[in-house]
Amino acid sequence: MASKRRTSAAALIAHLRELGLRRYPGAHEKSPWPGHRDLAVNDKTFAYLSAPGDPPGLSLKLPLSRSLALDLPGAQPTPYGLGNSGWVSLTFADDAALPPTELLESWLDESYRAQAPKKLLARFESGAATPGPERPAARPAARKARGQRRTSRSGR
Repeated sequence: MASKRRTSAAALIAHLRELGLRRYPGAHEKSPWPGHRDLAVNDKTFAYLSAPGDPPGLSLKLPLSRSLALDLPGAQPTPYGLGNSGWVSLTFADDAALPPTELLESWLDESYRAQAPKKLLARFESGAATPGPERPAARPAARKARGQRRTSRSGR
């Protein structure tokens, strides 16, 4: 059976972004830099994806597959010290050199597993339906609201 391939590297990155948001419990987009839409779980990035208009590429945490990934053309340890923690960056110079989609999907899965908290990982492994993304950004607001109630009570 022939391996499925995306028509372009940009389409492959878009596919991985959509898959990550749909498949993994707690997955949400995180934008650490303008134009970037990386994938995170509990605010921990599990996939750095190239921004639209940038050369297609991605970085994943691959504790098990790191050496295999580094054998691919265009692969290198992720800069800024992340490579020392198992992160691998892949850039795609041309669409002809794209790895099989299934391989990148399995590495996205590995990266999620490396970053997800045990509770969400157990939910993923059980095959539970993935509800809408849980957004950690809502938590600080709730803490702030609780803190305001305490302040108002102590002000009596």
